[in-house]
Parts: sequence; structure tokens; C-alpha cells
Amino acid sequence: MAMTLTEKILANRAGLAGVTPGDLIIAKIDMAMATDISSPLTIKVFEDMGADKVFDTGKIPLVHDHLVPAKDIKSAEFSKIMRNFAAAQNIEHYFEVGRSGISHQLLPEQGLVHPGDVVLGADSHSTTYGALGCFATGVGSTDMAAAWVLGETWLRVPDSIKIRFSGKLPEWVSAKDMMLLVCRDLGLEGGTYKALEFGGETIENMPMYDRFVFANMTIECGGKNGVVLPDETTREYLTGRAKKPEAEWMFFQPDEDATYCRELNYDVSDMQPMVARPNLPGNVVTVEEVEQVAVDQVYIGSCTNGKIEDLRIAAQVLKGKQINKTTRMVVVPATESIYHQMLKEGLAEIFHAAGASIGPPTCGACFGAHMGVMAAGEVGVFTTNRNFVGRNGSTESSVYLVSPAVAAATAIRGVITDPREVL
Repeated sequence: MAMTLTEKILANRAGLAGVTPGDLIIAKIDMAMATDISSPLTIKVFEDMGADKVFDTGKIPLVHDHLVPAKDIKSAEFSKIMRNFAAAQNIEHYFEVGRSGISHQLLPEQGLVHPGDVVLGADSHSTTYGALGCFATGVGSTDMAAAWVLGETWLRVPDSIKIRFSGKLPEWVSAKDMMLLVCRDLGLEGGTYKALEFGGETIENMPMYDRFVFANMTIECGGKNGVVLPDETTREYLTGRAKKPEAEWMFFQPDEDATYCRELNYDVSDMQPMVARPNLPGNVVTVEEVEQVAVDQVYIGSCTNGKIEDLRIAAQVLKGKQINKTTRMVVVPATESIYHQMLKEGLAEIFHAAGASIGPPTCGACFGAHMGVMAAGEVGVFTTNRNFVGRNGSTESSVYLVSPAVAAATAIRGVITDPREVL
């Protein structure tokens, strides 16, 4: 039976010789993550089920990331519920404020995700982990609570969409620009309950930090999961950090005659930096085509583009330059480890010298909660993954999605700018 990469992973964890799209299966899970904002309801369902113990204290990461540091009493209470549950259950991978980070960068950084795994997360961008060649998806509180008890979950096997990139990327064009093209072509619903399978020579030549972008923004097309074909780059990333021994990593590959419901093929050789205009991630044009409006805030961070490599790119653009007088810039490293590395490399000094504000690792501004939300009538340029109405603050604000290089160039000019114009 010929299978796609996602089908092979699910068949393996379900203990089956093969699966086909539409099959209902029960799959063993390797990690089931929750955050400060999602865990309280999951914990309530867990207790309402009459459960006493989680199935495995080493497979339930609990991460403070959405409302940290706590912005008000309610968010502090949310954190307290998760903190108490972690202590009562003796959770092995509990990440407290100051020793944590945005979950979708933190778990790979900590070596908790491996090729061939099935990973659940109580957050839609849990698809991010698929960059490591695993099946990863977001679930609701009821499914998560059941997974905590049983160590398995039910799934309908998704159809797969094959997405391949060829050619060499021009300078200052990145994975974010490539993924915005996919969002444009699939739209919000083109990937609904589909597995987006990413490969091709361009991705094969990309480092892991770029590959995470594809899996991360899969959900912006409605995807059930996104998965990047694992290879030696995956192995190099995991070596020295993976919690599982290498003998347990499973580098599945799709069969050549596997069936896909759709295929997308791109040649990136002549690509330009891309911009998603308000109010959809798929409302995409080139940086040359976008309207020139005054930008009030530039935000660099999130689970999409808050990695150390993203900060290096932004700093390279900003070094020796000043942020426009009418524009503010907020920089948020994705994890505490990335924050520390930024300090060690002198990137923080570059950001401060340019006039930027640096915040602690948090999802706050990305989902319009705190530490960088937008006011009515304001225009923002964000390196995040969504720009829906009201997503990043006021329903009367407007947000454009870009790469870190475009964001930094925009901060200098005060209007959306191709980084090649300021370098």
C-alpha cells in the first residue's frame, strides 16, 4: 500500500500495516502539550472525568507562554491552576516563567519532539512540530484531557497536499515569503483537514529554523497538520538535544506512487519579499505592490519568527540605523534561551541603539492580549502568522504580515520597505 509521509506516521503509531484517507484510527501519542491559557479547562475536564493520574508524567509538557508575565489577576489565576496541577502530577517537563518560552519553539529546542512522533498541542499552531518529520496538530480541551488519561487519541486520517519548492532563493527572501505564497494559493480553507507535505530542493537546502515556518503556518490554510520531509538536516538539529535515543527516531519518507489530493509546485528563483495585507494571511502581494501607508508599530517575534536566526537577520538590517521617529518597534525572542543568546551576540545592543523595545518571551501581542497590542486606527507590520480583524488588538487596527528582514526595513523607513532598499 503506497502512503504519504503523514499516512506512514499515523499507521505506525496506530499499529497498522497501512491507512488511507478517511480511516478512523486510535494512535499512541508521544507528547501532549498545554499552556497557561489552555490548561485550566483541560484540567477541569480531566478532573470531571474522575482521573487521578496522567498516563505518563514525561509526556505532558506544560508551558507558560501566552500571558506571561501575568498581565492581570485572571491570567495569574490561570497560571496558578497549571502550576498546582504540574506539582500535584509531578510533571517532568514543566516550564515556569523565566525558564520557559513560546511553546512551539521551546519543545523542539528542548529536544521533546522527534521524527515519527505523534504530538498533540492545546493550541492551533502545534502544527509547528511537523517540521521535524512528525505528525503534530492542535486539539481542544476535551480531546487533550482524554489524551492525558489514555495516552492515545482518535484521528481521521487526512488527505495530503504535496507542496514542492525548487530553485535558489534570492537574497533577503525567506521561508516566510514562500509560505505566504502557499497561503495565497490555498486560502483559508484550501487545506482544511488536509496534511500539507513540504519538500523539494529549496527546502532540502534550508536550515531547521526556516523549515519550522512551513509547518507553523499550515493552520493558516486550514491544515490538520504540516510535515517537512526529514533528512540529515533534521538529524543534525536533533543530535545532542533529542530526549529519545537516535535508534528510536523514525525517518519516514512518502512512497513515490503515494496519492495526493492536490499538488503545488513553485520555482523560487525570481521570488520577491512578500506581504500579507489586512485582514487575511492569504491576501498576499509582493513588497513592490503593497500600498505605502504609515506604519505605527513593527513587531518581531512569535512562534513563527522569534528564533535567534530571525533576530540576527533583523539586527543585520538595523545595525547602525535608527527606527523612524513616528514608528515604534517591539522585539520578542521566542524563548529564554534565545533571549540569552541575543544578549551574548550583542543583538540586543543593536536593537536598543536603533530605538527598539525588547520584551520577554510571550505570545501576548501575537493574539492581542498584551505587550504590544494595537490601538484603533493604527497600522502594524508583524512577523506573526495571522492578521485577522482584531487579532492583534483593536478591531479598527490593520496588520500586515512580513518576514523579519522586511519588518526591520519597515521600521527604518516607517512604511513597508524591501530590505534591499536600505542595505
